[in-house]
Amino acid sequence: MKRLLSITVFLFAFMALPYISNAGSGIGFPQGWEKWTPVNTTLVQIGALPGCDADVKTLPPIYQETVATYCSVRAGGPGKVGVLVNPSALPVYGARSGKFGDGANAILHLKEMKVLFVTGHKGGEAVYGIYSEDGKDISAPEGPLSTQTCVACHTGYQAFCIKGQCGKVIK
Repeated sequence: MKRLLSITVFLFAFMALPYISNAGSGIGFPQGWEKWTPVNTTLVQIGALPGCDADVKTLPPIYQETVATYCSVRAGGPGKVGVLVNPSALPVYGARSGKFGDGANAILHLKEMKVLFVTGHKGGEAVYGIYSEDGKDISAPEGPLSTQTCVACHTGYQAFCIKGQCGKVIK
């Protein structure tokens, strides 16, 4: 019986390993994010993501998926949004070249939810973090608050996203 229990515990731990190893943000909390530069993007011009009851079939697929994802975080939808860019990353963000330096570079701020979806870079590759405004890592091993959900969306829409950047500055 003891051996069976040990094998069961081992198998459970082994099967849970992918979920445990994917939990947690891949980029640190951006201290001083409140002083980052707000940028005007298509999403910011809209002002808020549509509510969960909105008919979004006519929007591009990336927006449809975004609404579906964030509606599963908060009933009724996430509400008002903002996009903030690290001042040192503004030239790269504006150029949409994808050549970001290491560190946190951009934030999708879900204002009403007080949540920061952080896009950063390490060695030229995009990494993601999900934090409350006060710096608590709220990323989950799966689901809409998983950094893997960020990866799937940011890599699944090549026409909109370049090296993790899915928005562009609108003047």
